Amino acid sequence: MPTNFELAFADRPEVYAAWQQLNGAIKAGMNLRRYELATLAAALRLRSSYCSLAHGKVLLEQFGEPVGAIARDRGDAGLDAVDLAVMDLAERVVDDATSIGEEDLRPLRELGLSEEEIMDVVLAAAARCFFSKTLGALGVRPDAAYRGLEPAMLEALVVGRPIADA
Repeated sequence: MPTNFELAFADRPEVYAAWQQLNGAIKAGMNLRRYELATLAAALRLRSSYCSLAHGKVLLEQFGEPVGAIARDRGDAGLDAVDLAVMDLAERVVDDATSIGEEDLRPLRELGLSEEEIMDVVLAAAARCFFSKTLGALGVRPDAAYRGLEPAMLEALVVGRPIADA
C-alpha cells in the first residue's frame, strides 16, 4: 500500500522521482546518522510531523537514539558537540539561510567538519525544506502506522499535522 506522501505525488511522479534522486545523492555522501540528525532538526523546525516521525523512527531503530529526548531538549539528550552543531546548522538553514555567515560555520570547522561535510548538512536541510513544505501545503498527514510508536515519542514528534486515522 502506498504511503500518504507517495499518494501526494501521484499526479507528478516525475517530481517524486527527481526528489528521490536528489535525496539519494545527498545521503550517499553523508554519514547516515548525521543525515538523520540534520533532517530531524530541519523537520522539527519546519513543524513537519510526517518528516519528524519518519526520521525520528530511523534514528531510533537504526541508531538507538533517544529521539523523544532529542526533540524535547537535544542539549540534554547525550549528543556530542558535533551532533549539536550539525542540528543547529540545519535549523539555521530552515530559519534564515541568508543570515549564515563565516562566523556561523567556523565552530563546525573547529569541531573537525570538512567543507564537504558542512555542505552536506546544508543540502540535507535545504532538501528537507522542499519535501516538508510540499507535504504541508498539500495537507498530507503522517501515515496511521506511526500511531504504533511510543506515546512520548509521538508527543515529541507530532509537531504539525496530526497522524492520519487508520
